[in-house]
This record gives sequence, structure tokens and C-alpha cells, in this order.
Amino acid sequence: MNEVLVQLQLFGWALTITPWKLVGYLGIGLFAGRWFVQIVASRIQQRPVLPRLFWYMSISGSVLLLTYFTFGKNDSVGILSNLFPLFTALYNLKLDVANGRAAR
Repeated sequence: MNEVLVQLQLFGWALTITPWKLVGYLGIGLFAGRWFVQIVASRIQQRPVLPRLFWYMSISGSVLLLTYFTFGKNDSVGILSNLFPLFTALYNLKLDVANGRAAR
């Protein structure tokens, strides 16, 4: 997973892409993209809302980033910085599902 897939020079910076970096990039994309989902949902409802997709994207992004930082980088700072959001998102998804069932 550490073999170089692409190596580019951008503005004097060397960019090396490996399969592990693709996992990390996808995790970052999901984790950051959840805010766009939240903005669109809030705009549609005309009030602040957190749709269930927000929590799914949070969990997926955290799991991918944890995988990247655990196996790809072996970086304890990255691991710790993604553990708390994962548990928070899991708990909030549990509450959202439980409240959704109760509302029906």
C-alpha cells in the first residue's frame, strides 16, 4: 500500500500519491464534505439541522482517517484526533435513529 501511484511537481512541491494517501484523502473528503450536506439541509429547511447523512459521513470519514493514521502513517496524533469524533458521531447517530423510531 506504500507503492507510489503518481508523483507530481506542483508549484515547486513534490506530491507523491500512494494507496494509503488515497484512503486519507477520501476520509478527509467525507469528513469535510459533511458540512456541505449540513448547509444544504439547513438551507432547505430554513433552520439549522443535522441530517442523518451528516453522521454517516462523519463515521465513514473518521474510520478511513483512523485506518490511514493507524496503518498508513502510524501517527498517534492523527489516531487520537479522530477517535473522539468517531465516538461522538456514533452516539449521535444512535440518538437520531432512536428519535426517528419514536417519532413514527
